[in-house]
Amino acid sequence: MPVISRFLGLVVAMYYQDHDPPHFHVRYGERQALVAIRDLRILAGSLPPRALGLVVEWASLHREALLENWERARRGEPLRPIPPLE
Repeated sequence: MPVISRFLGLVVAMYYQDHDPPHFHVRYGERQALVAIRDLRILAGSLPPRALGLVVEWASLHREALLENWERARRGEPLRPIPPLE
């Protein structure tokens, strides 16, 4: 699973040839979640409220890059890193 960003203890990644809807995976310590790119809702798993807030803020800033990486992953192309939340 290629990591596309890391910040504040959060690790964001995507799988190649993953299922719809477009989403990304987040790990935070022992917690994991799948987050939909379009509406930023949790599809599976859970994160602490503060971590989820950071993920939503980051993803809101980088939604276009996330969707581009989703399409690249579907085509089997290398994913591009996305800057961390600052």
